[in-house]
Formats: sequence, C-alpha cells, structure tokens
Amino acid sequence: MVAATTVGAVNDMTARWARDAVGERGTVLTAAGVWPLLALLAGPAGGPARAELAGALGLDAADAVRAGRDLLGALDSADGVDAALGLWTRRALSLRPEWPASLPLDAHGELTGDTTADQEALNAWAKRHTDGLIDRMPVEVDADTLLVLASALLVRTTWVRPFDEHPHEVPEGPWAGRELTLLRRYGGTAPEQVRVHRTPAGPLTSVEVEGDNGLDVHLLLGPPEMPGGEVVSHGVAALCGGYPTVCGAALTDGAGPGLQVATVPSWDGVPVVSLSCARFTVEADHDLLRRAGLFGLGAASDTSRGHFPGISQVPLAVTSARQKATATFGPKGFRAAAVTAVAVGMGSAPSTPPHTAQWVSARFDRPFGFLAVHRATGMVLVAGWVTEPDAAEPRTGYAW
Repeated sequence: MVAATTVGAVNDMTARWARDAVGERGTVLTAAGVWPLLALLAGPAGGPARAELAGALGLDAADAVRAGRDLLGALDSADGVDAALGLWTRRALSLRPEWPASLPLDAHGELTGDTTADQEALNAWAKRHTDGLIDRMPVEVDADTLLVLASALLVRTTWVRPFDEHPHEVPEGPWAGRELTLLRRYGGTAPEQVRVHRTPAGPLTSVEVEGDNGLDVHLLLGPPEMPGGEVVSHGVAALCGGYPTVCGAALTDGAGPGLQVATVPSWDGVPVVSLSCARFTVEADHDLLRRAGLFGLGAASDTSRGHFPGISQVPLAVTSARQKATATFGPKGFRAAAVTAVAVGMGSAPSTPPHTAQWVSARFDRPFGFLAVHRATGMVLVAGWVTEPDAAEPRTGYAW
C-alpha cells in the first residue's frame, strides 16, 4: 500500500496543476504519472535543483527515490492500473551504477544516435504500455539527447452498472442547441454517492460512478461562474474531506448544481438516483517546463550547468518534459470504447405504487470536471475538464 503522505502529495500536485492548467478548453492530466519521475530525479539531483524538486514533491530528497519506486510499484499492483518505467541513455554517457540499480525499470535501452530509430523505439514502448492509447513518446529525441526517463500509466475500469446512451439536444447553457450523446442510468447509484460540497467558491456537486475493480470516477459540477480549474481543484480537496458535505437523505432540491430532488411514488420505498452525463473523450499534451515552478524543474532546466551528480559525472540538465494524456467516459466504463445498448423491460404491476421514495436527478450537460480515483487510497490517478462532449453520432465498436 502506498504511503498516505505520498497520496497526499500526489493529490496536492493534481489540485495545483488543475487550478493552473484548466481553462476554457477541455484537458486531462495525471500527476500520478509525473510525481514518481520527479522523485526519481530528485534523489540524484544536487544544489538548487535538488531543493526545488524536493519542494515540489513535498518530501525530503533523500527519501525521494524510494518514494517514487514505491508509488510505481503500488500503482502497477493496483487492480485496473498498469504502470511502467523506461530509461534510455547514450552509450557514451557513463552512469553511476547505483542510480539505475535503484529504479524499477521495465526497460533500459540505448540511444544509438540515429534519432529516427531511437524515436521509433520510444514510441513503440509508449504504445505498448498504454494499450495503444498513446502512440508517441511526448518528448522528441535529437542529436543532443543523452538520457530519457519516462513513465507510462494505464487506468481502466468497467462500470458496476452500465449506462444507456441516447442522442440529446441540450436546451440551455453553454451547450444549448447541440446534439450530443447522453449517457443515462436510473438506479445503480446510491444517494450517498451524490454529494454537495460547500467550497469557498460555491456549492460543488460530486457524483461517484463505481467501477468493478476498485477504481471510481467522480463527476464534478460547479456553478456556471466557477472556473474549471477551481471545479477540479476543489473536487480534489473535497475528496480529501476538505469541505462540509451533504449527501443522501440530507439532499434537498437545488442543493447543488445540476441536482433535482423530489419525493415520488415508489413500489418499494427505496431512494433512487437518475444520473445523466455527456459521453466524452478528452486529450491533452502538456509541456511541463511551461510550469517549471509547479514541478520543481526551474533550476534543473538551466542548461548552463549540471544538476544531477548522482546520475553521472557528466553535467546534465532537463531539456524537455512533457505529458500526453487521453481519457474516455463511455457507457460501459472509463477508457476508449464503443457503443453499448442495454434493453430494459417493464413487467405488470399494480396501478398505484404503495410507497413514496426520494428521487435524486443529477445531470452533467454543461462543462464539468472528473477525477479517476483509486478507491482504497483516495489517490487521484487522472483528472480532467470536459468542454467538448461526444456528438450524437454513434461510434461503431465503442466497447467502453
């Protein structure tokens, strides 16, 4: 099990990154993929780079390599998650042997100097370890590249209760008049999984969609005026218990954005949740050096000197740091997928239900955020913001 301090550090980086990176366009990011790389570099770093990396990680640099290694191991052992680490170096670069020996490497390859062949080898590794979702390494190898350290993270889950999908024309809001694919299910979500958090920026609605393997996706909707970065970062804070929260029977009509609550006739008196969400795929390519301060890479990217004496006696500096990410929320689960139809039949019943029950309707048909969360630890594996939902045209072979 990954240490609680590491979970907190990764979630804190997720919240800070989301607040800074999420804007008017949709995006997806994973601090769980960046944090261990920074940790593995912080240990052998020296001088200002070491201190800056440690500050971004939220731990002592002396403990960083162990923490990064433990995180990668915990991620790879989690149900529904695959994590891998690759290192490629020039033959002429003499490494201090203790550093690669301390890394949980899936691959330690050679950069031959043939940039085309080297790039193809790195691309093939990225594709292999993400099940083809990412087909290219985000950094470009050139004649000056001496070392590449990369992580791959694959997250997937199947819903405990799948959705039906329908074409839907949005009547109001930013998506008004657009015909999109709306995922719907009636039941399958407990009222306690619908929460309203009282954040400093206003009420935030969160609905937990349960996966079958210990991974859940939390859908996040704030007031229309709440910026996307605030929605996602407050969602991370709420996940960690940062705000007063109401849920279940305590919910009232209009308590949170996108919510309706009423009392309706019922055959069994059991509360029921109606959940509607726009189907989406979102992709992003992040240049981490554009936010060097957030990731502790400011000093390390100063090419006028070396910063990693624990890696090699050759002076080394970070010249590129990027992330490519993609996420899909479909009728069957979280990942790339195809259309699925579920037939529901109604049998005979008495004409008047004998009970009443709470009915909660949660609708996500304007820009919203999401968090893919490892249930046992509360670690956010993937976070994102949706501004361009899938159009209503069906997708042949959409399995997820």
